[in-house]
Amino acid sequence: MLSTLADVLTVNEIAVAFMFATFIWMLFRGIPVAFALVGVSLLFVLVAEIFLDPYRGTLRDLMGFDRTGIDYRRLQALSGRIFGNTIKNPVLVALPMFIYMGLMLDQSGVAQRMMQSMQKLFGGLRGGLSLTVLLIGIILAASTGVIGASVTLLGVMALPAMMAQNYSKPIATGTIASAGTLGILIPPSIMLVIMSDQLAISLGDLFMGALFPGLILGALYIVFIVIYGLISPDAMPAPERTGGIGWAEVREVLLAVVPPMFLILLVLGSIFIGLATPTEASGLGALGATLLALANRKLNWKVFREVARSTLNTSGYIVGIFLAANFFAYVLRRYGGDEIVQELVLSAFGDPYLTVAFILFIVFCLGFLLDWIEITIIIMPLMLPIIHGLDLAVPGFDQVRDPAVVWFAILVAVTLQTSFLTPPVGFALFYLKGVCPPGVSLAHIYRGIIPFVLLQLLGLFIVFEFPALTTWLPAAAYGN
Repeated sequence: MLSTLADVLTVNEIAVAFMFATFIWMLFRGIPVAFALVGVSLLFVLVAEIFLDPYRGTLRDLMGFDRTGIDYRRLQALSGRIFGNTIKNPVLVALPMFIYMGLMLDQSGVAQRMMQSMQKLFGGLRGGLSLTVLLIGIILAASTGVIGASVTLLGVMALPAMMAQNYSKPIATGTIASAGTLGILIPPSIMLVIMSDQLAISLGDLFMGALFPGLILGALYIVFIVIYGLISPDAMPAPERTGGIGWAEVREVLLAVVPPMFLILLVLGSIFIGLATPTEASGLGALGATLLALANRKLNWKVFREVARSTLNTSGYIVGIFLAANFFAYVLRRYGGDEIVQELVLSAFGDPYLTVAFILFIVFCLGFLLDWIEITIIIMPLMLPIIHGLDLAVPGFDQVRDPAVVWFAILVAVTLQTSFLTPPVGFALFYLKGVCPPGVSLAHIYRGIIPFVLLQLLGLFIVFEFPALTTWLPAAAYGN
């Protein structure tokens, strides 16, 4: 029988380690995330029933096992509570709206029109096609936030033109993949919606806090392309000039860019100046995207049905992971997993900023293995008590509630940019490979994303060193 605290903690530490290891093993076996989370949770409920029952008295006193129970007889009531709390969450109402907005914009023809007009304006410059892709990626990021759709759309539109202009395959694919992933950071972002729920902080704070870091990251990409074009002109050759650039080309670009920019200002501006909540703004965005598709004569019953079905599938997938992750978190908590993880992280370093850096390193490493959804839903709630317990001097300008949590959330969001580009699970790489013309291999894509991952880490360092980048805008909005 277990008789000492050290023995009991050893049992729980082993159980927690095996829970995470079993979950990772199931993912590598190809089991869907939600099923893996539920399967691991049920397995370790069974472990508690069969193997830990003789030690229930000791575990109750030290770890609180019997305060709520960890057995099958109470799971029915637990499942109802988890489902009800998730479905009734008002923050998550914005999730399907923003997903619909992004998918409808992809169908509206706005991106194709921007590509055609910007190609005329910048295509004659060295690296002009890369700059066009990055600018469109930034605009799409602020209006869609659906990574798979953005990467696929940019790949279909830009990659053939880049290949025809003899662009280096790595630089062409790296530009497209990195530009398409900006939507997970630049608001409105579905990742920030989920973070708002998991960290219990204002979605408006996160949207405003992520704006400058997202734009900084886009600016780093653009500066890199300009410098790379000067250093290695053969990688991005300029085409022979076929004609001059006049007001007609500038006018065409403005006509292509103004509608999506107006939609962005409608959605984000209504949040930033306090006219609408993020949930209400998501409804405005969904309506605006539908009207843009209608104005461009792209809206019909088939398009609407496909967008609605994709919205339902994506939302259902995320909500399913929400439910499974809450169940996983409950079982993990009964094993004392919260305390074990917090003790592990806090004992690593004495300096609070080194502790934050250590957490970001863990998130970066997990990005090689897990999708951003699993990391956000599973890891963020475990880290929240740690951040609350650290003495972090993050400027909130006396306006922002929990400025340290806002800063930390944006740091994680920037770090998770890398999860889309780092193999073996980098989804943007496989989205792009699926639309690549013959002759473009995964090796070209892997080489192409290396400088952009380094730029993402540089952007992370900038946000880490200057926390006010994430808190100044919400403070200014609230101050006014």
